[in-house]
Amino acid sequence: MYLTRWEPFATTVPDVWEEMNRLQREVNRLFRDLGFDLLESPWRLTALYPPLNIWEDEGAVYVEAELPGMSLDDLEIFVTGHNQLTIRGERKAPEIEGATWHRRERAFGTFSRVITLPVDVDADKVEATFHNGVLRIVLPKTAASRTRKIAVKAE
Repeated sequence: MYLTRWEPFATTVPDVWEEMNRLQREVNRLFRDLGFDLLESPWRLTALYPPLNIWEDEGAVYVEAELPGMSLDDLEIFVTGHNQLTIRGERKAPEIEGATWHRRERAFGTFSRVITLPVDVDADKVEATFHNGVLRIVLPKTAASRTRKIAVKAE
């Protein structure tokens, strides 16, 4: 984002409509970064779905994702570029014949999350489990990513 000074009494008057359009684009970008796409359908899953927990220890990075009501057939997991995890899937809407919806707060549709991990991981050793709607991924660190303690010698 760049800042410009608006000087209403300058010899060259800025195009007010262009400034308003720029402001609208910036507000739309802000909402999109927060997971709300104002131009998309309200039932489309946002960029913040599924909610994630990510942590690491000495040997691995761990990711947990909440995916209630989904099955393994609806999910795809990829590791690319040594430190990018992609979780992609589709949450299907229930088919209820003859029903009248009174409230529909749970979103349905396709989603994709790409997470840049804090360290490089060994894609060949990644393990994923799915239990009670929680996806857990264990991403072992590469040897170069692991912290090594260096012994200091006194002279």
